[in-house]
Amino acid sequence: MTKIKSYWLMKSEPDVYSWDDLVAEGEGTWDGVRNYTARLHLRAMKKGDMVFFYHSNIGVEIVGIAEVTMEGFQDPTDDTGRWTSVKVKPVRKLPRTVTLKEIKADPALADMDLLTKFRLSVSTVKPDEWDHILKLADQPA
Repeated sequence: MTKIKSYWLMKSEPDVYSWDDLVAEGEGTWDGVRNYTARLHLRAMKKGDMVFFYHSNIGVEIVGIAEVTMEGFQDPTDDTGRWTSVKVKPVRKLPRTVTLKEIKADPALADMDLLTKFRLSVSTVKPDEWDHILKLADQPA
């Protein structure tokens, strides 16, 4: 039986860890998340799940697609044993970034977790939202 992929969005401040940093590393550890809901999302991720890489605070835009390469494990930045990390690798940069402003203005994305649960650094993306954002990324600004 084929596993249905799940889709996610991970936020990172580009001056702390950017898309280019992930590309340079080839595979990165997504660590330092200290929110219980985001932790549940990290624990739910499976190898092969797809992730939008979102630059927060600076740029505020989806810039690329990554893939989960290693499922939940003990966050190496956590001494308490409570927090989870995953590994991701870059798949491709989007042909055009999709900005938060565009997402907010698009009725098809009104219920997206990025907008309704905006404080989460790791959130879910529904398959129709994923497909819609990919179509936006392929269109001129």
